[in-house]
Amino acid sequence: MTTSPPRSTRARPMPVDERRAAIARATLPLIAAHGHEVTTRQIADAAGVAEGTLFRVFDDKEAIIDAAVEQFLDPGPFRDALRRIDPTLPLELKVELVLDRMLERFAGIFGVFAALGGKPRPPQMRNPDVIVAIFEELLAPDLDALRVPPSQVFAFVRLIAFASAMPHFGPTSGLGPAELAHLVVHGIRLDEKGAAPCS
Repeated sequence: MTTSPPRSTRARPMPVDERRAAIARATLPLIAAHGHEVTTRQIADAAGVAEGTLFRVFDDKEAIIDAAVEQFLDPGPFRDALRRIDPTLPLELKVELVLDRMLERFAGIFGVFAALGGKPRPPQMRNPDVIVAIFEELLAPDLDALRVPPSQVFAFVRLIAFASAMPHFGPTSGLGPAELAHLVVHGIRLDEKGAAPCS
């Protein structure tokens, strides 16, 4: 009877920047679950590396946490998610999809900062012209139906998403992305027949 050689648990060689990014990515769910109490053993297990590997690319645990938070706050993936929304979709559905992605992002930010004992805060607006341009492209087919420019639509939708994602407010409002999108697009007025538009 033959036996297979034991599998090596040694992490495969990887450039330092890639290793740092992989460790930071694996750390984020642990931060949400454990906050500062997360251990380097937990981080190493999640990242699939030896514990000593962590300290070959990071100075200490706090540096790992800082890198994970910085990676999470990177607006690139969020902007890419907005770009993947099809501009040819109906206006209300597009607004719903935008709200859904914004709610997810804000809720994640609130969760991470709450776990770390910090005050929740919105992500910094790095190059706001970039996301306004995304809205302009997304809403281009609907310009004739809008009373305000896409930049104002973005500001309004972002404000609603931020408030709705707040842990002590959003869950009690009973309004999800579909209901919020309906209010954004149609407002609170009755239609011409005197009845509220159907959801």
